[in-house]
Amino acid sequence: MNHFLAIGPWQIILILVVLFLGILPTIIALVDILKSEFKGNNKIVWILVVLFANFFGAILYFLIGREQKIKIEKL
Repeated sequence: MNHFLAIGPWQIILILVVLFLGILPTIIALVDILKSEFKGNNKIVWILVVLFANFFGAILYFLIGREQKIKIEKL
């Protein structure tokens, strides 16, 4: 029997943690985009970038897109 392909509980936990850490920035970026105001169609563009590029789209948004948000002063 070939035991090289056997996956144990620690491997499953590691895979789930890596997947969660890969998805987390995407979820945070989408929430931030949806709560913010942008000029023109920038909001739709950033949503599409983050959805289609996943982790890398979220990183791009945090590096570039957050500067494009319209600043709203709170009272």
